[in-house]
Amino acid sequence: MEPQLGPEAAALRPGWLALLLWVSALSCSFSLPASSPSSLVSQVRTSYNFGRTFLGLDKCNACIGTSICKKFFKEEIRSDNWLASHLGLPPDFLLSYPANYSDDSKIWRPVEIFRLVSNYQNEISDRRICASASAPRTCSIERVLRKTERFQKWLQAKRLTPDLVQIFPGAEGWPLPQYLGSCGRFLVSTSTRPLQEFYGAPPDQAADLAYQLLGVLESLRSNDLNYFFYFTHIDAGMFGVFNNGHLFIRDASAVGVIDKQEGSQEATRAGENKDIFSCLVSGCQAQLPSCESVSEKQSLVLVCQKLLPRLLQGRFPSAVQDDIDSALAQCGDSTRPDPEVLGAASWLKHILRPLRTCDSRFAYRYPDCKYNDKF
Repeated sequence: MEPQLGPEAAALRPGWLALLLWVSALSCSFSLPASSPSSLVSQVRTSYNFGRTFLGLDKCNACIGTSICKKFFKEEIRSDNWLASHLGLPPDFLLSYPANYSDDSKIWRPVEIFRLVSNYQNEISDRRICASASAPRTCSIERVLRKTERFQKWLQAKRLTPDLVQIFPGAEGWPLPQYLGSCGRFLVSTSTRPLQEFYGAPPDQAADLAYQLLGVLESLRSNDLNYFFYFTHIDAGMFGVFNNGHLFIRDASAVGVIDKQEGSQEATRAGENKDIFSCLVSGCQAQLPSCESVSEKQSLVLVCQKLLPRLLQGRFPSAVQDDIDSALAQCGDSTRPDPEVLGAASWLKHILRPLRTCDSRFAYRYPDCKYNDKF
């Protein structure tokens, strides 16, 4: 087995934060029900070979990291069919798996285990990497990586920790689930319910979620750190809701980031040396879109076209519904200039605000909403 690169070495690539977020998948189109914590029974494993293969540790010890591997091996991350000796592992074609997490094997909480890319894409990448090194069909991914210039740059870093993965932590107000750790080719984060499960929610809850969603996009577009986040495409599975009613981004795979303070780095990118690892996601010939091509309205148009109508249409008294439908139509019109789309979104938030109620279902802002109009 090859020596490990460091806890999270493969997550680091200076200057390519947008690419990192594009490939960071926090959801999938399919799901398996997580087991009830009370139903979990301790299992004793004498061998973790199958588990190591499933996690990708047999091919790449630290593709993403190793910080949470011990939790898998101690069965402190599990569901009824996860690392149990008498049951098979979940299907390997899924991108994510619901599970339960514990620090003491007594108290469990739901988490989500997810891949950055599909197992099929990993297999294709593995073959391409080995072929680039004139190696057999299977080889040590880390050994090939160690021979590249990018790895030598990593060795010069003072800290090889998952800083880029955690650069926008929820504790600082960013609308992303808590990152718990990684192992092989999997990441683990806190669990949320996908937004599509709330399409049939009561009107006040639908209004609250729509209001939050518009607020999330506003914070991504304008914030104190001068970052501009945008979605390249959107679906309901990209957003999730915690038990307290708080809405978060659960899938950042289609999120790009522009550092407005740094300006364009096209010249830096053009001069960057490429290797086989440069081509695994977008292909060697593909070019990232220029910052100038991304408009302020882009994410709002996508949300107003694809998500908000499913939450809001036909849910309210006719007079209010007419105003909501009009605002949605303007907000989702990609032919309108940025100021008009942003104005329509602001108007929609203004309409939705009084439609939200203040009760314990919205624990993320209750009981504060009883005493402060801000909530």
